[in-house]
Amino acid sequence: MTSETLPGDDSIAQGPAISPTDSAAVEAALALALAAVTDAASLSDLKEVRIAHTGERSTLALANRAIGGLPGAEKAVAGKLVGGARGRLGAAIKQREAELDALEALRVLATETVDVTLAKARGQVAGTSTGLAGARHPIARTLEDVADIFVAMGWEIAEGPELEHEWFNFEALNFTADHPARQMQDTFYVAGEAGPDGVPALDSHLVLRTHTSPVQARALLERDLPVYIACPGKVFRTDELDATHSPVFHQVEGLAVDKGLTMAHLKGTLDHLVKAMFGPEAHTRLRPSYFPFTEPSAELDLWFPQKKGGAGWIEWGGCGMVNPKVLSSVGIDPEVYSGFAFGMGIERAVMLRHGIEDMRDLLEGDVRLSRAFALGGNV
Repeated sequence: MTSETLPGDDSIAQGPAISPTDSAAVEAALALALAAVTDAASLSDLKEVRIAHTGERSTLALANRAIGGLPGAEKAVAGKLVGGARGRLGAAIKQREAELDALEALRVLATETVDVTLAKARGQVAGTSTGLAGARHPIARTLEDVADIFVAMGWEIAEGPELEHEWFNFEALNFTADHPARQMQDTFYVAGEAGPDGVPALDSHLVLRTHTSPVQARALLERDLPVYIACPGKVFRTDELDATHSPVFHQVEGLAVDKGLTMAHLKGTLDHLVKAMFGPEAHTRLRPSYFPFTEPSAELDLWFPQKKGGAGWIEWGGCGMVNPKVLSSVGIDPEVYSGFAFGMGIERAVMLRHGIEDMRDLLEGDVRLSRAFALGGNV
């Protein structure tokens, strides 16, 4: 016989015998049992109460067995009396069990709570002195660093959808219909809903955004002027993954539209950004270039002393004055307002800041990279 059926065990004391027709005695036995249930402070205590007051040797169980020897007229009365008492006791035990279960759950939560905000090495958790703390990914940290820099300048951070309409991704930014960037070998196009023949339509006009510039177009449509925004986020292009390219990467783009803005404002903003990210000795230079959405346009070169191979120049991004056609496409008069814009890759910034040579190291989950960015590591 298992521990659950211990009522038959000789170690369980037999309760006092009562007459099943004696209502006062039955009520007294029930009151005693209910008091014991209420006093049970734990599930193990309640188990002992259940055995003592509902088991085979309990007072109510003995009274129930005695009903069989009563005359027929008394059986019904005794059955109703004892059966009702046993039913009330069973319900009380069930309710107290639920209460104790809830209390036990709260106790476990209180004693086994883990504060996930505490910095603790794996080895400390395991009770040893070895192990390393976890770390946020350097891309996420750099995105936050860039956002903090612009917020400190009084700019706003703007976000937009990664699945974008062609108009925002291309037309609004002065990309003509035959521009190479709009071809399928450069851009991920999203198929439309399937037709009656089950073949998806190719004219959904939706793309995975190839830059965060669509966020700028949306901001100019939605916000009052002047506008000073930075747009960090994920972008997509049909590149093969190699040491310097990835089909999914991150950019930050900046846009300022106000009265009287010039290339001098652009240069000053970029100089402040690179000094904040790469140190006070870092500075920039602009080389003439071409982009559909800016005129004039320039390539942004960065000089900083920690450059691999020694201090020197390296290309980091593109910039320029916002093309008047872009301003006109979103309803802004280019005769009144001017603006500047710029953009650069976050992965490239991480690689430059931390001397990482292969972009794949940022994407493949190599624990050796994470260790460098753990709390207390070299960052």
